[in-house]
Amino acid sequence: MSHIRTKGREVALQILYQSEWGTFEDVEQALEEYLNGLGTEEISPAHPSVKFAKERLRGVLEHKDELDTTIKRFLKGWKLNRLASVDRNILRLGLYELLKCPDIPAKVAINEAVELAKKFGSDESSSFINGVLDAVYKALMKEKQKEAEAA
Repeated sequence: MSHIRTKGREVALQILYQSEWGTFEDVEQALEEYLNGLGTEEISPAHPSVKFAKERLRGVLEHKDELDTTIKRFLKGWKLNRLASVDRNILRLGLYELLKCPDIPAKVAINEAVELAKKFGSDESSSFINGVLDAVYKALMKEKQKEAEAA
């Protein structure tokens, strides 16, 4: 199952990255174009990882403004538009899983984002991604603790 999700995240990331260089009408179209570019030897449209990628794409795109606002809060000395496109999209994907996917443990969401950064980012990307997502996670935990104490 984890391999399916890992591959799904990779597909979603690659499409999110491509979306910054152009627009697409919908997620289905973007996935179809991506898969046509690969050929069916690598991954078929019926593969479970494609369904997972589609869910992630829809989620990130639906919540993009909220995700970007949150990311901006935790960037120290950086502006979102100055980040490498791949890092920006890994942050969006990882943050989406942290905030909107209760079935994904926080440590898994962060680790998967770090692994994406190792595979697709620069030498510094993985530690940068880890630092930002870890800061968001710690802030979320503090907020939940305050809410629990107030209840």
